Amino acid sequence: MSAVQPARRVAYETLRAVHESDAYANLLLPRAIARAGLSTQDAALATELTYGTLRRQGTYDAIITEASSRNVHEIDPPVLDALRLAVHQLLHTRVASHAAVNESVSLAREAVGNSATGFTNAVLRRVARETPGEWMSRIDAAARSDDERLGLHTAHPVWIVRAFRRALAAEGRADELDALLAADNVSPGVTMAALPGLSESPDGAQRTPYSPIGFRLGGGDPDPVVRASEGRVRVQDEGSQLAALALTRATAVREGERWLDLCAGPGGKTAVLAAEALAGGAVLEANEIMPARAGLVRAAIAGVPLTVEVSEEDGRDRARRALGRYDRILVDAPCTGLGALRRRPEARWRKTPSDVPDLARLQAGLVDAALRALAPGGIVAYVTCSPHLAETSAVVADARRAWGDRIEELDARAVLEGLSESPLDLPAPADGSGRAQLWPHRHGTDAMFISLLRRV
Repeated sequence: MSAVQPARRVAYETLRAVHESDAYANLLLPRAIARAGLSTQDAALATELTYGTLRRQGTYDAIITEASSRNVHEIDPPVLDALRLAVHQLLHTRVASHAAVNESVSLAREAVGNSATGFTNAVLRRVARETPGEWMSRIDAAARSDDERLGLHTAHPVWIVRAFRRALAAEGRADELDALLAADNVSPGVTMAALPGLSESPDGAQRTPYSPIGFRLGGGDPDPVVRASEGRVRVQDEGSQLAALALTRATAVREGERWLDLCAGPGGKTAVLAAEALAGGAVLEANEIMPARAGLVRAAIAGVPLTVEVSEEDGRDRARRALGRYDRILVDAPCTGLGALRRRPEARWRKTPSDVPDLARLQAGLVDAALRALAPGGIVAYVTCSPHLAETSAVVADARRAWGDRIEELDARAVLEGLSESPLDLPAPADGSGRAQLWPHRHGTDAMFISLLRRV
């Protein structure tokens, strides 16, 4: 029996946890690497195998179906994950084919017994006999539409391809779809934030092009920098930084303002709000319905010398108990997460179109409750890490219809341009809305949506 190399075992066990327990690889994999004591080289291999396999799972499933003459739903899940891992190595890495095949056969045997050996070996040797181009031609021929073919080539479900096309078309940029889908398949670089007024980017760091508090290290592990800062420097996507700053810097802060982060977990934006509140003499409160995530919020703001009360309840109830109380509220609403597929590649296969209506109703409820909690002149920043129009412009349009002339939408694009260190390409939507949409392919950020609504 072939011994399984530690990096492959870590990758395989992470895939199993993602598919068995709905775990997120970006949270689970670093712990698995540390437990296994992998070298830097093996850790890089485990990361590439895990993320590469998850990212292209749908494409690999189509190839496995073709090679095995069996629908993937008929294959034992542990065997299927071993096949996916091997197919990634055979078609998209320089790993020797015999190592990819033999070790995946061993993983399948360990998981379900000798009965899986012959099937796994036969499928993988079938895959290894043809080139990646030949396999793509095979699955192209089986595609039922141009969108399905595009989805197979770019490893996106058809419904996401279509949602992205509609969102880009709303900006008159439908021709950017290929670039967006390609960007989703590139691992993002590490972006850091130095909390304003509390820290600065270290010497030698490269400033980010847009966020005034963002920077990138020249390379290496960011953890020592984060630990040395005592919580005042953190890893944070530049789009996330801009979303928080859009609220705090939309208008001048008056001392004594009351702010609320309504859906605060895991706390990255809360930390930026806390630093800004400290600098401006504002009071900040936070809320997170999930106790574990509320704990992450408390940890995230520990480095800011400001008392921040963190409650744990449904944000709609939290806001409705505080009518007219707040001057600024961040609604970073639960969403499909389609804007963060670069860092959470499994989300593209986990989410379905049926998730969207329930999320949109929740988002609309959170925005309505937040508007009720605003004092006159107060601002709600509605933010999602998704460009899906049902979660973005439709939610804002519903709020504007319901509230009429009691609210106005500010120009979020102008606010971001005023913050940015470099020009931002933020085309105006056809409907004349002031909303802003960031994109991985255009800005190098997660696809963050930002709308600013002011209570008149």
